[in-house]
Amino acid sequence: MDAGLDSAMTPESELHLIELLRKGDESAFVILVERYHHAMLRLAMIYVSKQAVAEEVVQETWMGVLQGLDRFKRRSSLKTWIFRILANCAKTYALREGRSIPFSSLTDAEVGTDEPAVDPDRFFPPDAQRPGSWISLPANWDEVPERRLLSQETYVCIESAIETLPPNQRTVIILHDVEGWTPEEIRSVLEVSEGNQRVLLHRARSKVRRALERYLDGKEKV
Repeated sequence: MDAGLDSAMTPESELHLIELLRKGDESAFVILVERYHHAMLRLAMIYVSKQAVAEEVVQETWMGVLQGLDRFKRRSSLKTWIFRILANCAKTYALREGRSIPFSSLTDAEVGTDEPAVDPDRFFPPDAQRPGSWISLPANWDEVPERRLLSQETYVCIESAIETLPPNQRTVIILHDVEGWTPEEIRSVLEVSEGNQRVLLHRARSKVRRALERYLDGKEKV
């Protein structure tokens, strides 16, 4: 098996991987699982309530991928195709659990709230001399030692902040900033509008940055 398949997926390497999968190459399937399994589990958890059920969704998705490879026409990327299968499978399981609201509807409801992108306590109140101005600007971390920014505790702080986000914000920031998905891939799989995706990502990043500021300022412990 070509080692290049384990790096960033190009159209050529994707086509080669698909050909190997269709021939039943086990190592090609292992690469696919290692590449996408964790992200698939995270996404499934948005639709279903229990991790055990999410794992069933992922397993059923992999079965659907293997059974549908011969019908895959490459109208989208392999990754987008896989995650669409996952989303459809997860929706079926969600219906069995009585959770029939689609992700896109939940997203519209969340984006439609009056939740500010930045905490209001970062600004002077209306009766202040400079209403609406920053009380304290976002922290500049240029002087923070690199070893602290890259420490395990800092990563734990970020992961904890992400886990406390509302489900839709958590999903979008994980797919975009952790998994490296493009906005187009996120919109395609989650069936959200460009504007909603931007709002969710911005709100999620603002909350994570706020938590990281408090940690680096010593106001919160991991």
